Amino acid sequence: MRRIRITLAYDGTDYHGWQVQPSLPTIQGTLQQVLARIEGKPVQVTGAGRTDAGVHALAQVAAFDLENRIPPDNLRRAMNRLLPPAIRVLEAREAPPDFHPRRDALSKTYEYRIWRAEICPPFQRLYVHHFPYPLDEERFISAARLFEGEHDFTAFAATDEKDRLGGSKVRRIFSSGAFHEGERLIYRVTGNGFLKHMVRNMVGTLLEVGRGRLDEAGVAELLRSGRPASAGPTAPSCGLFLVEVRYPDGL
Repeated sequence: MRRIRITLAYDGTDYHGWQVQPSLPTIQGTLQQVLARIEGKPVQVTGAGRTDAGVHALAQVAAFDLENRIPPDNLRRAMNRLLPPAIRVLEAREAPPDFHPRRDALSKTYEYRIWRAEICPPFQRLYVHHFPYPLDEERFISAARLFEGEHDFTAFAATDEKDRLGGSKVRRIFSSGAFHEGERLIYRVTGNGFLKHMVRNMVGTLLEVGRGRLDEAGVAELLRSGRPASAGPTAPSCGLFLVEVRYPDGL
């Protein structure tokens, strides 16, 4: 049995997120269907993170076990022939038998893209949150730094089926910042882990700051409060991208 690690990109527009759901198209489910054809039996795929419905990825990482001796490059080509165009395997390689894409990850980076112009080009609309309304972008950018450090992000997390396990919602954010790129206001955040809807709720809160409905003291209070789902409105999924997953040297 071989452990295979892949890096993949996908357009999440037409998918109900990463995780397998009965009778619904998902990224994990589609990968498993394709690999079952190659392997001749079911294959379980594990991802570095469970992206929400409509969220995109530039470099998601996943792993699975195969008995098939097909070389990694040939496996990548075979998967891409069978996968729909919205999902592409960028790289396939052999991995240590115990490699786990989520538990072994050092950090993940997400990017949220906001289109600020009055008119959103039709070819951008599926990959940005169109927000042409008045916004103090300097306040948005300044408040983004408040998320850095170790905090309890209960206020920024949606209800999750894993909540019954009683896991901690403390996460460490290594960097959190925003910048302009043409007509886009881009928020980029790197952390050791993220909760369900966490980044989208962080962006929704920053938009509230930029609109003058919340100040930096209010953001700091949300980080202290521990009140479930009390942050700003959840930003739409279409603007969110998983950009990178980092691992220790050697992995």
